[in-house]
Amino acid sequence: MILDNRGLEPPQPMMRTLAALEGLGEGEVLTIINDRRPMFLYEQLEELGYQQKTEQQPDGSFKIEIFR
Repeated sequence: MILDNRGLEPPQPMMRTLAALEGLGEGEVLTIINDRRPMFLYEQLEELGYQQKTEQQPDGSFKIEIFR
């Protein structure tokens, strides 16, 4: 699943991401694309038991893959 959060004002990207994680099945990956690095999201992911991989994209956005 890919969730494009570009163009949204905080806290919308984090709220959309956390809502999408509720429907994420075991072994699935949620990929989000944000305008900025989601610093506050990382703490939430850790508390919920998720891991993440963040890559800055050539256009300056960030692609974050979230998984268990």
